[in-house]
Formats: sequence, structure tokens, C-alpha cells
Amino acid sequence: MHITDFNYDLPVELIAQHPADKRDKSRLLIVDRKNGSIEHRHFYDILDYLNPDDCLIMNNSKVIPARLFGIKEKTGARVEFLLIKHIKDNIWETMVRPGKRLHKGDRVSFTVDGTLSAEILENGEGGTRIVSFQHDGNFLDLLDRVGKIPLPPYIERESDDEDKIRYQTVYCKKEGSVAAPTAGLHFTNELIERIKQKGTKIAYVTLHVGIGTFRPVKCDKIEDHKMHFEEYEIDEKNADIINQTKKAGGRIISVGTTSTRTVESAASHEGIVQAGRGSTGIFIYPGYKFKVIDSLITNFHLPKSTLLMLVSALYNREKIIQIYEEAVEKKYRFFSYGDAMFII
Repeated sequence: MHITDFNYDLPVELIAQHPADKRDKSRLLIVDRKNGSIEHRHFYDILDYLNPDDCLIMNNSKVIPARLFGIKEKTGARVEFLLIKHIKDNIWETMVRPGKRLHKGDRVSFTVDGTLSAEILENGEGGTRIVSFQHDGNFLDLLDRVGKIPLPPYIERESDDEDKIRYQTVYCKKEGSVAAPTAGLHFTNELIERIKQKGTKIAYVTLHVGIGTFRPVKCDKIEDHKMHFEEYEIDEKNADIINQTKKAGGRIISVGTTSTRTVESAASHEGIVQAGRGSTGIFIYPGYKFKVIDSLITNFHLPKSTLLMLVSALYNREKIIQIYEEAVEKKYRFFSYGDAMFII
């Protein structure tokens, strides 16, 4: 398939720069694959489309304040780091800016008191650097103090205190992502409680979202694209919830593309989700046969993106593009802080 098959026109003013006033008051576009119908609702209406024998799968990864601004110790030059992958111990793969100023052996300070600094160990792939951090105290606590939330590049403003709350799901638990699993941003604690009261089960998985989620597909033929690997984990309890729901004939509803990629990567050929940890570079595009997922809650994604390709794999590429065009006409808000769709 050609990359242009996944293109659509999006007016820039429809790219959400801020979250909705309340999480579950964002709009929700319902897509019924059985009859091809579309409904325009709000996210809190999702209860009307859930059944007691359903299971929602949510990614509980937490976004870390991965943007760091520092000073190169030799020259005093200002530099920026973006942590993109934890390798081991204090070593991270990091995007740096400006890259031409940072070479092997260079050191950078991020705090005046010297509590957080880093040394460039070597060059990584795609212009990244492999970096070793030195710190006094807990590393994640220091990031909370001096780091910034790494908003996507299409949000054209600096992150603020509101983003520390709103660019996280209410159920986030395990630190490690540099981008939010955005389909989950629409859920409130109250809505989750009402979902549980209805009898719908919730299973939690963890996939730490990497910077690859923003990287464009540069191949003309999408089959030639290679995904970046991301780390995931599913424990026995939550794997059992998914497998028991599937065995009983209930729907498995994925909250977002990251949850989808996690369970599809962890599943056997028979569709049994295996508990454990792993690393996945799964690329889901039209023609893929889903082993676990039946339905999907997701935001509206960038043109020509792997996320749009995944959504198109669950339904139909032509119809998904038509739905996106209707969402544009109806002035839905797009991307991370935008509205959602539920493909049932």
C-alpha cells in the first residue's frame, strides 16, 4: 500500500492546543462496523455502548518530564535533552539539540547545585546520543523538579502546570513514557467507577510510549516501514481478565493504539494473551488479522501516520478516511488533546 492512501486534509485550527474543559466532555464519534452508521456523541455517553461482559484494556504508563534544559560544562552553551528510552541503570537514549554541540565525553549540567548532570557516552541511531546521568537522590524525583512534560510537536506552546495533570491519564501508574496514551485522557475517575458498576471489566497493561509515535513514515510503500521498539508488561491478573472475557464471548475493547499493540504482541497465534515483559515493534496496517482486539477507542491521528494505519486495519481504509473527512466537516478536535472515536 502507498503512503498517500492514508492522507487527508486537516485545517490547522482543528489541531487541539489545549485539553477540553473536562476530560469526558470531549466529543465522541461512534462508528458501527456492522451497519456502517455514524453517531455524534460526547465521551461520557460511552456507557451507552458498553456491556457487562465487555473488557476495556487500558495502558497505565505514566509520562515522565523528559525534556531537560542544561548547560554544556566546557562552553556554557545551552542545550536541550529529550529522554526517549531507558537502556539500563542511569543510561538513556536521548535526543539532543543542537546535536552538533554535543559529542562523546561532553558533560552537561541541569541544576545549579550539581544534583543532576550527564555525560555523552556515544552516538545512537538516527542522531540520538547514549547518555549516562549522574544524580544525587532519586532520578525520577529530580526529573519532576527540573524536567518538563514533552508535549507533541504539533502542540505549538510550552508545557505548563496544567499539562502535568491533563497530559496524564487518571489511572497512570508506571513511569516511563515520553508521550501519553491519549485515548485514555478522556476517562475520569467517576466515569471509570460507573463503568465498573455496569459490570464492564477493566484490564491494565503497560507500554512505555516512545518518541517513535511522532516519527513520520518516510517510505512510499508502507510495508517497508520499520517501527521503533517499545517495552511492555502484562501481569498474570490482567492477562487472565482478558483471556476469561474472550473465552466467555465478551468484547475486548482496546483503549488506544498502545493498548492494542501491547495485547496483540503478547498474544499467541490462538489469541491467548501471555503474561510477562517484552519489547515490541509490531506494525499493524490493513491486512493484519487481529488476534485479541474486537473494538477500539482512539483519538484522531495524523495523516500518513502508523496510528491511522492501525485504525484502518480494524475497519476499512476508505471508510476511515471518509469518517475523518466528516470529523473535519463537523469540526472535531484532532490529535493528542482532541476528541475521540469508538469503533464498535
